[in-house]
Amino acid sequence: MTIGERSPGADDLGDVDGIAAARAEMDLVVVTGLSGAGRSTVARALENVGYYVVDNLPQTLMVTMAELAFASGGAGRRTAMTLDVRSRAFSTDLLGAVADLRTRGFHPRVVFVDASDDVLIRRFESVRRAHPLQGEGRLADGIAAERVLLANAREVADVIIDTSLLNGNQLRGRIEELFVTPERTLHVTTLSFGFKYGLPADADLVVDMRWLPNPHWVPELRPFSGKDQAVSDYVMAQPGAVEFLDQYAAVVAMATDGYKREGKRYLTIAVGCTGGKHRSVASALALAARLEARGIPTTVSHRDLGRE
Repeated sequence: MTIGERSPGADDLGDVDGIAAARAEMDLVVVTGLSGAGRSTVARALENVGYYVVDNLPQTLMVTMAELAFASGGAGRRTAMTLDVRSRAFSTDLLGAVADLRTRGFHPRVVFVDASDDVLIRRFESVRRAHPLQGEGRLADGIAAERVLLANAREVADVIIDTSLLNGNQLRGRIEELFVTPERTLHVTTLSFGFKYGLPADADLVVDMRWLPNPHWVPELRPFSGKDQAVSDYVMAQPGAVEFLDQYAAVVAMATDGYKREGKRYLTIAVGCTGGKHRSVASALALAARLEARGIPTTVSHRDLGRE
């Protein structure tokens, strides 16, 4: 210790604790994902709900940007950073960069946007644009190379959004559901879907409701969906339906503390039936109501409703 320098006292330690608490409360979002999957749409949606968005930030500057945003206060306390594989400063070690932010007291939420290869190819072809990693090869080669490059980023993501079946408005709506207010707890989404259209890539848990009789084969119910009371009443009246959903909600509630300890903030429960119109929709709504009743914030989305 040099002359004139004083040792840290209780007040100093209090300041350090106060800064750490303030950093933990800062709403910091990191957005990355595959080219063509909708990263720019996510960035604009975050801007619309009040985030200060820094686009195409070199990964090596993430900590610096977080420190600057924290120091600025005000609107800077809700900051989103988008990372683009096309940046020359892009690194594959997003896991390390996020760990560095957490070491400094920040609690970033990482969003990864994804889509199937065939959808990405169609999107690139529709705008007649080459993939940034394509080089002299094919579009599929560029997408495959990017998937390898971003495998680490997908692993560390808090929430993965598969945009294969979403249009721009639907993606913006999904972001608003998740980020219109800062979330400091586990948030659950019950997502209805149809097995004939494939499993949702962003599902954490999958619930198969095909064991219930299908309202599609009841002529007076066929035109309606699980959002209509008559269909919901029919589905819930089937033997075991209510008991199954009651117990499933209890299992999810039991696991929430564990998810929180592991730092998970988002849980997507995909609820499926054959076409994603009747049983899955009614069950997703019923399961969400049960989780809300247990104090677990839950939203409902219907991936395939209206596709038939």
